[in-house]
Amino acid sequence: MTKLTLGTHPFLLGFEQLERLVERTAKTGNDGYPPYNIEQTSERSYRITLAVAGFREEDLAITVEDSSLVIRGRQADDSDERIFLHRGIAARQFQRTFVLADGVDVGEAVLENGLLHVDLNRKVPDSVVQTIKIKRSAEA
Repeated sequence: MTKLTLGTHPFLLGFEQLERLVERTAKTGNDGYPPYNIEQTSERSYRITLAVAGFREEDLAITVEDSSLVIRGRQADDSDERIFLHRGIAARQFQRTFVLADGVDVGEAVLENGLLHVDLNRKVPDSVVQTIKIKRSAEA
């Protein structure tokens, strides 16, 4: 029996990229750090909120790479300057990746009270109707 995939289904032409997207999303690390929320703020906008207590603006980097929103955090290790009797708050680095659909743009990012808010906006695609002219084949 043959495995039927999105790319081989006769009614789903050109959806090979969607299948690769699902595979890439499944491979994304799920270590749970830092915790985050995703909320819909309007009909066409979303907000991702990450709990990044202890991180400063200069410790965080936000990029869009190959239609993925990548948020990285790296704290400077200042343990040489301090003597800890107990260290329960780890200064660990992280990378969180969110796959963005076509037409989703990253808006502003705000860091407040240990929470990083990243706003996303979805553009409404224009409705396009195209008429295709039928040509006669050249008969010999």
